[in-house]
Amino acid sequence: MTYSEILCDVSDRIATITLHRPDKLNAWTMTMDAEFRQAVTAAEQDPDVRVIMITGSGRGFCAGADMALLQTRPILDFIQPFTFLQELSKPVIAAINGPAVGLGLILTLYCDLRFASADARFGTAFARRGLIAEYGMAWMLPRLIGPAQALDILLSARIFDAEEAARLNLVNRVYPSPTFLFDVRAYAEQLATQVSPRSLTVIKRQVFAALQQTLAEATFTAEQEMVLSLESEDFKEGVAHFLEKRPPSFTGA
Repeated sequence: MTYSEILCDVSDRIATITLHRPDKLNAWTMTMDAEFRQAVTAAEQDPDVRVIMITGSGRGFCAGADMALLQTRPILDFIQPFTFLQELSKPVIAAINGPAVGLGLILTLYCDLRFASADARFGTAFARRGLIAEYGMAWMLPRLIGPAQALDILLSARIFDAEEAARLNLVNRVYPSPTFLFDVRAYAEQLATQVSPRSLTVIKRQVFAALQQTLAEATFTAEQEMVLSLESEDFKEGVAHFLEKRPPSFTGA
């Protein structure tokens, strides 16, 4: 499929979706929103894809919603919550190569893993625009970094760097800018080739379900999933490749 405001590449079982308005720091538009969701859906349905990676063109990840759109109410009509990313069966990695502000920061929160370039910058912006914590951010951010830190970032709307993002546990890791995409892709390749895609799907589902469960409920779910895992082909392959000292050949079954 041909897109106008994103790029999409599939290779080595990784779908890389790149926000592509570099002259606008990849500010979000109605077109980008529709194309992004189409590309993610296609990656989810592609049996050759095991990992989805999201990044930005040029020096930015996403500077938020295009300011021209903020002047009109319809922006509320075209931007849908990014919660669907957590419902995917495949892990989603945010490769934050530059500024991720406002809506751009929210997008990263719904990814499963966040890696930042040393050049990345973060901010919420909303309080400085007369807005509020949008699209579930008031739920997601405190769960990632704690209520006090979330309030600091939301109330002040200040810009902070990648090192602080790492200290706050907002990002999993910071990589040097010159090798950033190479480093993130190397991690993605490990997920795509060294671990069971079935395990990736089940573990991701467990983690997000557990946010709404008691410990007893989460433990009961784990017990049920363990029984199913022991019957899977990926479990058999997991044991076989270890004993035979060879690379795994998981199928997801």
